Amino acid sequence: MVVTDTRELTVQGRFGNAVEEFRERGWWQDGSAGALLDRWAAERPDRRFVSDGTTELDYATLRGRAYRLGATLRAAGVGTGDRVAVQLPNWAEFAVSYLAIARIGAVMVPIMTVYRETEVAHVLRNSGAVAAVTTGEFRGFDHAAMFRSLRAGAPELATLVIARAPAQDGELAFDDACAGTEVPELGPQPDPDAPHLIVYTSGTESTAKGCVHTWNTLDFSGRGLARDVFHTTPDDVVFMPSPVAHATGLVVGLLVPLAVGAQTHLLDVWEPHEGLRRIAEYRCTATATATPFVRMALDAAKGEHPDVSSMRFWLCAGAPIPEALAREFGGVFTGGRLVPLYGASEVMAATCCHLEDSLERMSSSDGTPALDGVHIKIIGPDGDEAAPGEEGEICYRGPGAILGYWREPERSAAVIDGEGWHHMGDLGRADADGYVRVTGRLKDIIIRGGTNISAGEVEGHLAAHPSVAAVAVVAYPDERMGERAAAVVVPAAGAAPTLEELTAFLRTERRIAPHKLPERLVVVDALPMTATGKVQKFRLRELARQEG
Repeated sequence: MVVTDTRELTVQGRFGNAVEEFRERGWWQDGSAGALLDRWAAERPDRRFVSDGTTELDYATLRGRAYRLGATLRAAGVGTGDRVAVQLPNWAEFAVSYLAIARIGAVMVPIMTVYRETEVAHVLRNSGAVAAVTTGEFRGFDHAAMFRSLRAGAPELATLVIARAPAQDGELAFDDACAGTEVPELGPQPDPDAPHLIVYTSGTESTAKGCVHTWNTLDFSGRGLARDVFHTTPDDVVFMPSPVAHATGLVVGLLVPLAVGAQTHLLDVWEPHEGLRRIAEYRCTATATATPFVRMALDAAKGEHPDVSSMRFWLCAGAPIPEALAREFGGVFTGGRLVPLYGASEVMAATCCHLEDSLERMSSSDGTPALDGVHIKIIGPDGDEAAPGEEGEICYRGPGAILGYWREPERSAAVIDGEGWHHMGDLGRADADGYVRVTGRLKDIIIRGGTNISAGEVEGHLAAHPSVAAVAVVAYPDERMGERAAAVVVPAAGAAPTLEELTAFLRTERRIAPHKLPERLVVVDALPMTATGKVQKFRLRELARQEG
């Protein structure tokens, strides 16, 4: 497959003859988010679907609010295939927005609340969003004001919906957009093979790429995780402190419970003591987070005695699970299992361990192919499949892969080969039994608390500082977050900049997300280079580590 134009982002162009197999095997079931919502609203209307500590919505109420919001968006000019950006915390309004947008056949573009003007402007321009749903001030930052200022550079953005904050003239208040008692008729369910979701993900490039999922590619992962990994039942309550605007939070926090008619509880600001309290209060049974969240929760539990016995399953991504951590987890979350998963926004779930796997497997691998239908292979430097135990690039093929990157045919073609394999850009080894261990990455990224930071992007911003002659951004290890970012700077003539000066510049002048700010500064006379002129980042990582 070679994607040459956005119009070629079709299931036939991406998957070819495999589409028939996906349907025959039941991996694609050609349903819709709206059809699932209709089913549960009819079968269990009073069953709570989403709560967030402030708002609780049962399936029937959720359906009414979502469909009225969908009708409001349609009346405002949002049509089938139009993109709608959503930057909201982990609130019930996010679930309402997602189901409203999905029901009218529009495409949701989730944006994490940590993103600021630079990242949001790129997403709006690249996606061509015609509408956005956001809030006012959250954690000291006014999101509505940011969107208002960005509209001048995003002429297609005609509609702005404001949740839990006052709307100005020409804007829609979220509650007003959902108001009423009637459930409008919205016509046929949307095409399950059309673009359904565009998740923007950071990689090695300076700008985020838009991962285009259909309902079928997304549902494959959500339904499969619910069935084969979480073993979710209608009695489960998924706890979701990870951002639902991120791939993990969206799939596990919304699609897994929606697949079986279960519940979800959302936490908008992760704080481990509050997290334990919510798990106990809402009797949460399963979750998925970056591995550092687990360490923080276990540390918080040492001084408390919350009843977290309901939590039976905690899926971890972004860092290995030490055996000692898994054993400690089982002692606090009595009978619970800590399970590793490896995935990405492009494929959602690639590999994971399963409940029948031993503790040794859980701590020594990232599992086998996560779901029936997923194929994983390791490609060596020569382009051939690597032998067991040999390191190479991890590649994915299966029904959960994206169609490609939105409006980025060159980037799509660079990672999806002619046989349909998606080259993940990560390094790993597979043993003789097919268990994969992620060993590193080809991509130049820092994974801070499970969130990717593009080193190249931050370097580009730092290079604009007048006191910086040259710069490289690298990861250094951190027990709490897994990794943090360090800036290695060659100063321009004059005094070297301080870390505070650089982060203030990034925050106020370049307006990038706060989680991307370097947390360590190393000043050097020159960056070490290879004979071909490439920065030797392995040496800089060691320097950054030693600075601690």
